[in-house]
Amino acid sequence: MDAPTDGRKPVVIVDDVHVEYKVLATGKKATGADAGKRLLQRTRKTRTVRALKGISFTAYENDSIGVIGTNGSGKSTLMRAIVGLTPTAKGSIYAAARPSMLGVGAALIKDLSGERNVILGSLALGLSLEEVERRYDEIVDFSGIRNFIELPMRTYSSGMTARLKFAIATARTHEILIVDEALAVGDRNFRDRSEARIREIRDDAGTVFLVSHSMRSILDTCTRAIWIDQGTLMMDGPAEDVVKAYEESQTGGSSTKTTTPAKKKAPPAAKTAPPEEPATPPAEHATPPSEASPTAASDPAAQPPKRAAPKHRG
Repeated sequence: MDAPTDGRKPVVIVDDVHVEYKVLATGKKATGADAGKRLLQRTRKTRTVRALKGISFTAYENDSIGVIGTNGSGKSTLMRAIVGLTPTAKGSIYAAARPSMLGVGAALIKDLSGERNVILGSLALGLSLEEVERRYDEIVDFSGIRNFIELPMRTYSSGMTARLKFAIATARTHEILIVDEALAVGDRNFRDRSEARIREIRDDAGTVFLVSHSMRSILDTCTRAIWIDQGTLMMDGPAEDVVKAYEESQTGGSSTKTTTPAKKKAPPAAKTAPPEEPATPPAEHATPPSEASPTAASDPAAQPPKRAAPKHRG
């Protein structure tokens, strides 16, 4: 995508990033311990999986970028590389601030109550105790679980847990926020409020990456989108254009999609009428005319009486 002309500064620069994994032939990831075993055991074959293949783009201030693609295309790998959790095999990533990643798998202490987790999670984000007290009610109300906030986290459903995590993570303003499938849970009302919160972060000069399979969330929240397929950057541009191209590739616009041709119906003239039931029993039970019973031919009683020949008188 071309650089903006409104003077916005670049916040994240991804320059020709490659991410590779070495796995054993069995599919198990190779570790350092495997190298020592090679002295005692027969060497196992390893293969290299290229998760990302030369990804390059630049994110600017106030950008809300949707990251789309099929499962296994490399979306989450790219986000983890931006945060610094996954090392790159080649290329570089530059960030103006430390990216914050919000995912459904973010760890909270399940044995503690929701109230305690709000306090601890907010302190971990860098808020002071005074700021936590001032924003506590806002966080709880946004999560929508005030009636259960005093219960242990282990009693929460997955949707309640995800809502609380999102409310805690977005309690402070982030310069770079990565939301990886965190909006996939929760009801429609919560998703609408979450999308509004993301737009607030973007408007406060923050940059947001939203990884989602919901094209509606991408279009409602993001102004830009990048499409990744099998580790390759397929398209980068306005959200509407990228989503349209992606959906066309998934619904038959792509040459890679195969369709089963419809079966041709036989013309009416070619249809054959159902066979009529035979008047006689099947052949295995009927006696063919040419194979009359020999006893019937030799039995005098079964044959018509013969007329006596006339006598000639001399």
